[in-house]
Amino acid sequence: MAISVARDFSQTPGPRSREEGDFSGEEFLKTLLKPQFIAAVTNGQKLMIDLDGTEGYATSFLEAAFGGLAREYEASQILDTITFKCEDEPYLAQEITKYIRDARKK
Repeated sequence: MAISVARDFSQTPGPRSREEGDFSGEEFLKTLLKPQFIAAVTNGQKLMIDLDGTEGYATSFLEAAFGGLAREYEASQILDTITFKCEDEPYLAQEITKYIRDARKK
C-alpha cells in the first residue's frame, strides 16, 4: 500500500487546518492517511508514504497529519506500519517520526 502526497493529494501541501487553507494536514489525515493506515493495519500490510514531488511541507502540515494520527493511535503501531520515501528531503522521515512520538506529550 502506498500514498504519494504529490500524486494522490497535492503538489502544494498547505497549512495545519482546513480553516487556514486548501490541502491542509487535517484534510490529508482525514481523507487519505487515516483510512489508508486503518486498511494497512487491518490487512497486516505496510503503508509507504511518498513525500517526494511536492513544493515542500510546512511543519504545521506534517504535525497535523502525522501528529494527528498519533493522537488517535499508538506511536509504536504507526511506526511499525508506516514507512517513508523522502529522497527530495531526507530529513523529513526523522522530523515526522518526532511528531509521531511527541504527539501525546502536548
